[in-house]
Amino acid sequence: MVIADDDMFGAMEADYAKSDALLLGRRTYETFAASWPERGSEVPNADWMNNTRKYVASTTLEAPDWSNSTVIEGDVAEAVARLKQEDGKDIMVNGSGALVRTLMRDHLLDELRLFVHPVVVGSGIRLFDDASDPVELTLVDSHAYDNGVVSLTYKPTDASDTNTNVREA
Repeated sequence: MVIADDDMFGAMEADYAKSDALLLGRRTYETFAASWPERGSEVPNADWMNNTRKYVASTTLEAPDWSNSTVIEGDVAEAVARLKQEDGKDIMVNGSGALVRTLMRDHLLDELRLFVHPVVVGSGIRLFDDASDPVELTLVDSHAYDNGVVSLTYKPTDASDTNTNVREA
């Protein structure tokens, strides 16, 4: 398994510095909430993860216990559209494949960053399922890290510039 190196942590830290909110699906939220609060300031990005506003797309999570967490009630696309209209920096999405598909379908994802790890996995959750409508993407950046990971950054071809971006990393 490839572990993030200092160069990758630096790139993630730069992305987090451009963001002031984290949007997560329930499963990713529960995974993060079980581990990030235990990490101290010496761990790269721990302060950002623990102190940043977090919005959770879930119909089953009622009382999130990780600091600064709010469950999105009602229609996720409408809630994200409202969040994008608020003053602030970018909204980051980590993991949360079903949520990313919803954001892409509703033209709410302004940038998609994929980290391709040099590991072959025979099974798992696919980011794009068979029901996904095609979304044309334009490659706007790529970077190969020394550990073999490649970062690919895409923007939907028809995406318009907005003050607040929703970025998946």
